[in-house]
Formats: sequence, C-alpha cells, structure tokens
Amino acid sequence: MLDKPSRSAQLFQRGLAVMPGGVSRNTVLRKPHPLYAQRGEGCYVTDIEGKKRIDFANNMASLIHGHAQPQVLAAVMEQLQKGTAFTLATEVEVEYAEYLVSRSPAFDKIRFVNSGTEAVMSCIKASRAFTGRCKIAKVEGAYHGLYDYAEVSQTSTPANWGSVDKPSSVAVAHGTPHGALQDVIVIPFNDPQRAVQILNQHAHEIACVLVDQLPHRVGLIPASQDFMQCLRNWTLANGALLVCDEVITYRSTFAGAQGWYNIEPDLTAMGKMIGGGFPVGALAGRNDVMDVMDPWADKVLFPHSGTFSANPITMVAGLHSMRLFDEASVRQLNALTQRAMAQITEAIDLSGVAACVTGGGSMFRVHMHAHAPSDYRSAYATPTQAQQTQVLLKHLFDNGIMMINTCSAALSTAMGGAEIDRLSEAMLGGFYKVKELQNLSS
Repeated sequence: MLDKPSRSAQLFQRGLAVMPGGVSRNTVLRKPHPLYAQRGEGCYVTDIEGKKRIDFANNMASLIHGHAQPQVLAAVMEQLQKGTAFTLATEVEVEYAEYLVSRSPAFDKIRFVNSGTEAVMSCIKASRAFTGRCKIAKVEGAYHGLYDYAEVSQTSTPANWGSVDKPSSVAVAHGTPHGALQDVIVIPFNDPQRAVQILNQHAHEIACVLVDQLPHRVGLIPASQDFMQCLRNWTLANGALLVCDEVITYRSTFAGAQGWYNIEPDLTAMGKMIGGGFPVGALAGRNDVMDVMDPWADKVLFPHSGTFSANPITMVAGLHSMRLFDEASVRQLNALTQRAMAQITEAIDLSGVAACVTGGGSMFRVHMHAHAPSDYRSAYATPTQAQQTQVLLKHLFDNGIMMINTCSAALSTAMGGAEIDRLSEAMLGGFYKVKELQNLSS
C-alpha cells in the first residue's frame, strides 16, 4: 500500500497548477517540494506537518524580533480595526519618518516604498535625476533586487565574469536590454585600487556607486575601511553619489552598517526589518538629493508615488519593532552572533572539515572554503562545494534548524544561548558528514 502524500506534497501539486514552479518566490523551494508554515512564535516555526524548527532565516533577515512579537502584534491589531490603507496621509508615517531620521546621521529626509527592490530602484533614479547622468557602478556579485540595472552581474560565473581588471556586466534575466548592461559599471569588492581604475574610465558618466557593506551574495564579507573610504573619496571628487544598500544590513548597528565607517552616504536604501514583519522599503539621505522627489518644486525631477507606500499597518509595525531594537538590543544581538560564529568555528576545528564562517553584525555565513574569502570570486562555490553546502543544510533542517539557502543566518532578539548551543551541535554533526565527502573527493 502506497503512503498517502504529505499535506505539503499535496499543496505543492496544487501550486504547480496555478504558479510557475508552484510558488511565488524561489527562496522557499526545497526538493522534492517546499514545506508550508503553520505558525511562527518567537524564534520557532512549526510547519503543517507539525515539525518545529529554530528559525535562523527569519524570512531572509526581515524579522529582527522573530515571529509574532507581542507588542508589535498588539499595535497592528489595533490599527487593523481602524483601517489598512487610505488615500490620505497618516500621523504614524510622520512619526516613523522622524524616528528613522533620528537614528542615522546621514538621514535628513526619508520616503517609504514597498520593498527593498523598490528602494534601490528609487535610489538609482534619484541619483540620475540629481546628477543628470545615467550610468551606475556596482560591486560584482552583489544582490540589490530585481531592477534590471541593480541585478547586473549578481550571478556571473567563471565562464562569463571576465577579467578582474574589467569585470563583465552580465545579465541575470534573459532578454535584459543590452543598453542596461552598458550603463552598469562593475567593480571588484574590497579592491580599492582596481575599483578606482575602473571608475576613472567613466568618471563623468556615473550617477552613483551602489554598495552593500556586508553583501550576502558576495559572501557576507564586511567591506574594508579602505574600500568604503575609497568609494566615498572618489564620488566626492567626481560629482557622483554614494548609495548604500542597507536593505539587509541596517540591523548591523543602531545606525546601520554605515555606522562601522567614518563616512556618510548620500542615499541609503532600506527594507526588510524596518517593516516589522510587513512588506516595506525606504530611501533616505541628504536634503538636496532627496528633494529631487519634492512634488512642490517648480520642476519635479523625479515624480514618485506608490499605492501602498507608507500604509499604516507597515508604519505601525515598523515603528514599534524598531523602537524595541534599541542600542542595547543591537549590542546584545551582535554579541550573540559572535558567540555563534565562535562556536561554529570550534565545530569546524573539531571536525577537521575545510570550511569557514564569515559575517558581521547579527548575520553570518558558512563557506566550504578552508580560508575566509575576500570577494565574490574567491567566495564562488564550485559544484563540489555547492553539493557539500546542500548536505550541511539538509542535516541542519532535519535536525530542527532553518537557515537561509546559502547556509547563512540572520539572528533575532527572540533567541538566546540555548538556541546557539543547539545550532552549533547540529553544525558539528553536519560538518562530520561534509568531512566524509571531502575525504572521498580528495
């Protein structure tokens, strides 16, 4: 007698009939089918089969307090009874804007949008409007969302990434306009000298340099002080803007990852955790740059709007969530992350596996490299290394640990030492399995 398919398997079959691939976002895919959530509470998620796991993914780093944080939940429930969206402004939009502007020295003004992709897109368009230039520069391998220009070279490979002295602009989506590729200048990460040499070739064409100070796709490697200062100096000297993508990294310090550096970007894109668990994006920056969106200007350089931008549900959830993520909470969560990285490093040493862990703030990533990579090319996983990562991820998942599919983690304030101990114990078991594979391939 054949076993009856699980509820998740049944749901996936229904999904396949009405959605490409059966889902609306590829990050939830698993083989042979995705699992479906029943509920989340604190740092735990229970799927519809009844299996409970510690959530180190936190919806791709967007849940800074985990699931169903009581104070945020109460505030949202109260707002739901008042309304979810209006063709009127709301008081909480102003209150939340004031609060976020107060957290970061580089923020004079802010505008809310609906996603990190939209925030980055708006930063690029604002940069073009302000400078009158059309080209942008970005780091090889860095993910900045779905916009044609922002996604260039985020999936480049040794077969198409070109010379390190002149990285190729590689399309992600089939059919990307050739003109979009021509308008994106790709620079290597953490290589100030090469970056400047490339930028200088387009000095009077570049509207902005877009950079993530802890880029996930590059390898969750912190940008060096020299690299960030170099980009700041170059943009100031050449009339371009420095745009920091803090969609993921704004959790890193009270003022975002830019707080690690003695610089102030001209624009910052945000998203994920500032929505308190709801869809959100924002761009913030200095007065004169942000004013390209001023609808009261005699000539509006960048008309900007959005039906659900600054909706009161997101504003209420975001404001309460971010107030809870105060300076003490930031320090405590970052310290917990350092403890996790130290224990994972100890597990690596005990198992003898060729692996390492990188990260910063409250995020980390495990690589199947013996030494920490420094850029996208050195972090690039061979097919063998990618297979080893999948073995580790499956072991973790089977042992009650949810991770981001690159074997990355974004911690939440709902976690404590007990969850870190369970993670490192599961990691050790997974590393022993990977070590066996590495021995067979050596």
